[in-house]
Amino acid sequence: MPNHDTTNDLKAEARRAAEDVGREARRAADDAADAAENAKNRSAELLGSAFEKGAEFVDAARKRGAEYYEGARGKGSEYAEHARDEARRIYREGERRAGDVAGYAEDYYDDVSAMVRRNPGQALGIAVGVGFLLGLIVSRR
Repeated sequence: MPNHDTTNDLKAEARRAAEDVGREARRAADDAADAAENAKNRSAELLGSAFEKGAEFVDAARKRGAEYYEGARGKGSEYAEHARDEARRIYREGERRAGDVAGYAEDYYDDVSAMVRRNPGQALGIAVGVGFLLGLIVSRR
């Protein structure tokens, strides 16, 4: 029969080994739980950081967009004012030239009137000739 002391020693040693394995397993489980908690906390921190960065990016984009809008609006107003000034200048120039043309027309009218008074027959002949030519042109159409 086997030795009773040796069996008890083996049982005790197996019990101690099992207890050591149990302690190590609990310690490993605790370490794993701590690691999981740390990972969870770190993930939450990273997610919060990502949200903050995203909010900062959106805010910066909004500010830059507002700056571009104001710049474009200012340029648009500047160009519109420049266009209005140029339109006024062209209008004034047109009025001046229209006045010049009206003055030339009055001068020519006076010259033609004086010529017709001096040479009524010649003026009548020219008028008949011009009328005849215009009649030919109009009738061909």
